[in-house]
Amino acid sequence: MSALPPPEWTISPGLTDYPGALADMEARAAAIHAGDAGERIWLLQHPPLYTAGTSADPAELLDPRFPVYDAGRGGRYTYHGPGQRVGYVQLDLAKRGRDVRAYVAALEGWVIDALAELGVAARRAEGRIGIWTDDPGGREAKIGAIGVRVKRWVTMHGVSLNVAPDLAHFGGIVPCGIAQFPVTSLAALGKPAGLAAVDAALSNALPAFLDKISASD
Repeated sequence: MSALPPPEWTISPGLTDYPGALADMEARAAAIHAGDAGERIWLLQHPPLYTAGTSADPAELLDPRFPVYDAGRGGRYTYHGPGQRVGYVQLDLAKRGRDVRAYVAALEGWVIDALAELGVAARRAEGRIGIWTDDPGGREAKIGAIGVRVKRWVTMHGVSLNVAPDLAHFGGIVPCGIAQFPVTSLAALGKPAGLAAVDAALSNALPAFLDKISASD
């Protein structure tokens, strides 16, 4: 496979409205498929909101204190808000190996590698999508979520990493349908990294992530 150019790396300041981001992603995915735009990794924050994936169970929406949006991605309910880094990953798997399972595993590995640079030992958990670590009380806790949609082999949605959000905001849902484990953040773990440090760690871990999915071809 010939080397592909690196994806466009875009960071939006402030808070990005969710419906506008969804429309932007859809338009970019269509342009990538048509060959009219390059791949993109888009880092942003949303105002407080809940999103429902295609497997969302209404019983897991405990308190709709924030707007609720249908996301169109796989998975169940999740929260987005200030202090959480969201990464929308738009890659052309037709050019990088048509293996969605390998892509999801590599996406998890990307965040795990970035967290390692920030001093957090994170991991996958068998049978549970997402990024996991141990909180200060020794409990297994979720620090990052994965939500993916692939349309005509172009990826949409991606990852969210809890940097310093208000963790009480997760109380309105059963996050990702998993009630028995808490959520945590870099701030709650005593790792006061800002968004700039998180973005730098994600950027440093990006080449290995891209290599993993391209190697599946």
